[in-house]
Parts: sequence; structure tokens; C-alpha cells
Amino acid sequence: LQLNQLIKKYLNFITFKSNMVEITIQHKESESKGAFFVEQNGAMVAEMTYSKAGADKFIIDHTFVDELLSGQKVGARLVKASVEYARENSLKILPLCPFANAEFRKHPEYSDVKA
Repeated sequence: LQLNQLIKKYLNFITFKSNMVEITIQHKESESKGAFFVEQNGAMVAEMTYSKAGADKFIIDHTFVDELLSGQKVGARLVKASVEYARENSLKILPLCPFANAEFRKHPEYSDVKA
């Protein structure tokens, strides 16, 4: 029980610190899949995954953001990073993930990359 309380205090400290530190979105890609993600202290704390659908399109299928980053719009930033990537690479995005789909509805300026 005490260890759990210490872990919670430590995680709260990380949360506080993360509010002051700029979050870096990284990108990884394989032949058929990819992800935009955020790591903190070696742990994955946010991730938006996609599957490639041919040479000119990808499907956003999942978005996860740790509750430690709640309120920092990290999910929206992941979607925005994917939109920027699609524009730079002349790709289209099919946002099947409910969160990503909602972001596309909120941002009509993303329509140029929507499949």
C-alpha cells in the first residue's frame, strides 16, 4: 500500500513536470503499419497507430493517451502530426478511430488529406 502511494506521488510529479515540458511527437513506420507517439522516461504515454492502405493512403485505427497527459490535447496533436505527414508525402487519411474521426470533423482544414 505504501509503495502504491509513493508511485502515485511520483506519477503526479511527472504530470506536473510534463505540463512545463514541450512534448515531442515521434514517428515510426514499418512496411504495413506506423505510429505517431510520445515517450516519457522510456515509457509510451501516447500513441496513434495506423495501417497503410496502398501506396497513397493510411488508416488511423487507434489513439491512446495516458491519463497523466490529460488536458494537454496530446491526442489532437498526434492527429495534427499525421495530417502534416500526409500533406508532406501526398497521402490521404481514413480516420476510422473515433477520436481521430472527431478531430477531422472539428477541423475542416484537414479535409484536403481525408480519404
